[in-house]
Amino acid sequence: MTEYLHVSVAYVGASEQILRNLEARNGTCVMEVIEQSGILSQCPEIDLAVNKVGIFGKMAKLDQALEDGDRVEIYRPLIADPKTARKRRAADSRVLENTAGQPG
Repeated sequence: MTEYLHVSVAYVGASEQILRNLEARNGTCVMEVIEQSGILSQCPEIDLAVNKVGIFGKMAKLDQALEDGDRVEIYRPLIADPKTARKRRAADSRVLENTAGQPG
């Protein structure tokens, strides 16, 4: 077992993408590596009480221990409910079908 892990922290904001590659001690948890990355001070909109986190697309807890090569991802809150958005798109496509693609 190595003493250090090579991990990365990723965040995609409304206008920027950040990917930080870090070296962390073995046994480091998700929260510690996020703090170490400096992303929280660079992106004050991140609130870890609200924003969910994951490792390679799978939800993770802030106290979860990391493994070598992990990519910690900080997710933004959804701006629209996926189910509602899907229903709205389906309704819009029905309107276009009924009007043969002609507006109103």
